[in-house]
Amino acid sequence: MKLQQSSNDTELTDFILLGFWTSSEARVPLFLLFLLIYLVIVLGNISMLTVIKIDSRLHTPMYFFLQNLSFLDLCYSTVIAPKTLATFLSKEKKISYNECATQFFFFALFVGTEGFLLAVMAYDRFSAICSPFLYPVHMSQPACIRLVAGSYICGCINSMVQTGFTFSLRFCGENRLDHFFCDVPALIKISCVDTFVNEIVLFILSALIIISTITIILVSYAYILSTVLKIPSSHGRSKTFSTCGSHIAVVSLFYGTVFFMYAQPGSISSPEKSKIVAVFYTLIIPMLNPLIYSLRNTEVKNALKKTLLRKILWH
Repeated sequence: MKLQQSSNDTELTDFILLGFWTSSEARVPLFLLFLLIYLVIVLGNISMLTVIKIDSRLHTPMYFFLQNLSFLDLCYSTVIAPKTLATFLSKEKKISYNECATQFFFFALFVGTEGFLLAVMAYDRFSAICSPFLYPVHMSQPACIRLVAGSYICGCINSMVQTGFTFSLRFCGENRLDHFFCDVPALIKISCVDTFVNEIVLFILSALIIISTITIILVSYAYILSTVLKIPSSHGRSKTFSTCGSHIAVVSLFYGTVFFMYAQPGSISSPEKSKIVAVFYTLIIPMLNPLIYSLRNTEVKNALKKTLLRKILWH
């Protein structure tokens, strides 16, 4: 453990990621499992990015937002997975203070941005279904770019505030993080100063983001449901609402785990439960999202088939 001398006490310059409590025999199988999950994440999300880019039929606002969702999933899983994989095989599970702060900043940036982007995607479906004639105006290319840029700006503000508050804490004794990456609950637990303000800030920020974005999503779907119920034929209702099914599934997975992890004051008291939930939203959800959108979406499935067929014919 490296220490840095200050005027009053000693401060840490690195942390040890305890990760998962497993036997030495289980480390290699776990490493291979996590590696497989990460490879599926990379393959799935890069495939989505590529297919949407090269297929002109998918150059619409909905797929522009889906492309950004795949980019965010790829980014925040990449912030976490490589270091996690390295700790499975390394005897020294160290992460430097600066590396820890950087990891948390980008993780909070991408996850926060995804929360806002999911709200934007709900608004997109609302505009398409409830105001189809005004949809080209509401979702013009400049408007779509502004909405995505706004999501990134809000995510960045959230990340700067959380990173600033978290790493303004003093860490002067215990340097073992009972987690597999640098997350707020684990960092708060080992701080040697009062963390009440930080816990309140974490709770308020998480609650504000969840409440504001969920409100947009719920209001959007309330209007969508009202519009769909007015369609006379059952086939028409099913076809119209089918474009929302994938988004609803992704929203349920994402917000369910984020709420469980961050928006409950007592959530930071159970590290083992936190690690299991963290695996779900850092790795499992980014792996599932491309599958959900490709399996439930005929246009994406057709585009994937067309791309694969084109590659086979070229070779």
